[in-house]
Amino acid sequence: MTSATDDPRRNLLFRNLPDDVRHRLRPKLERVDLALGSVLHEQGVRMEHVYFPISAIVSKLYVTRSGASAEIAIVGNDGLVGVALYMGGETTTNRAVVQSAGLAYRLAGHLLKKEFSRSTPVQRLLLRYTQALLTQMAQTAVCNRHHTVRQQLCRWLLMSTDLLSGEELCMTHELIANMLGVRREGVTEAAGRLQALGLIRYRRGRITILDRLGLEAVCCECYEVVKRECERLVPDPGLD
Repeated sequence: MTSATDDPRRNLLFRNLPDDVRHRLRPKLERVDLALGSVLHEQGVRMEHVYFPISAIVSKLYVTRSGASAEIAIVGNDGLVGVALYMGGETTTNRAVVQSAGLAYRLAGHLLKKEFSRSTPVQRLLLRYTQALLTQMAQTAVCNRHHTVRQQLCRWLLMSTDLLSGEELCMTHELIANMLGVRREGVTEAAGRLQALGLIRYRRGRITILDRLGLEAVCCECYEVVKRECERLVPDPGLD
């Protein structure tokens, strides 16, 4: 019998698949432990697998020729890594890097493509998820261009902890700065201000949200826009 911690239905997208599709794919899933910093997909390299994160969080990063990077989206137990496979592109211009270590399920890409081609409900679900991911990417671009580092940090903290079971992240200011594409000093200043307001606590690479409602209040509208659209497009059916 599958334990709660090993149930792939803990991934929202997998949970939304039709029962017959889940039953066909379940024996084909490979349980994998994703280590911090692992690269799941590289820019321009043909993808072979898709990943359904359970407790891991994966960042989709664009890396410039100079080596600078910025996060364009994050994926956790709300979706999958490897959209380009079923969309027909096979490769992508971004890199998928594990931001928070944890469990995921890996599936051969051709199996998901087969289900996408044979089932209209699967097509509808995966296309709705793709729209949700595009919404996140678009809103991230707007946020990075028009909002302060503090607002960007609030958005990032809220979105990341939504994908975890608790309110704590293991992440240095330098890593957050790389994700946001800003200077480390800017992140340090923003985190210090949030801590002074009693909204977070930062100690030795660990950030804990102390007042989530307060953090949402000082955040820009980007977090709520993405959250609302994702819930609309891929609602949670709940576990049986």
